[in-house]
Amino acid sequence: MRLFVSVDLPDALAPAVADVQSLFADAAGVDPTDPEGTHVTLKFLGETPEHRLDAVADAVSRAVDDADVDPFEVEYGDLGVFPSLDYISVVWIGVRRGDLELAHLHDAIERETTALGYDPEDHDFTPHATIARVRHGGGKDRVQAVVVEEEPTVGTALVDEVHLTESTLTDDGPVYETVRAFEL
Repeated sequence: MRLFVSVDLPDALAPAVADVQSLFADAAGVDPTDPEGTHVTLKFLGETPEHRLDAVADAVSRAVDDADVDPFEVEYGDLGVFPSLDYISVVWIGVRRGDLELAHLHDAIERETTALGYDPEDHDFTPHATIARVRHGGGKDRVQAVVVEEEPTVGTALVDEVHLTESTLTDDGPVYETVRAFEL
């Protein structure tokens, strides 16, 4: 199972995500993600044997409890890229409000999952929702211009649970399925 832990944007924000993605419609090499699958990854776990699912779920449950975060609102907006504007592989929507709560959840999940043997993150946590992947630099100038010039607002959503999600890679892109949900 290819697993990650996430906070999912509600389907009600999918049209706003699609509107932001349309800003890159004419940029060569930019592949938008499915707006209905938009999420903030708190921890990417990767390939996990199915027999470890209960142990992983228990660890995430403990982490959510330990983080002691009550339901909160996240405001999604603005744009960014990874790793840099000079070499773009991912375009994302940022988090304007709710980043501290997301960071608390991330830190607790990081502690519990590394204790299970998962690799620790090798970079600082930047709460974001990926909206496009960049295959080649053909549309780089367009992406750079949009990221620098636009400050879109996607919307606000209540976060009241964290998901353990399975990602199945297909020719049409990844398919996400919530394996377990943990209430805040």
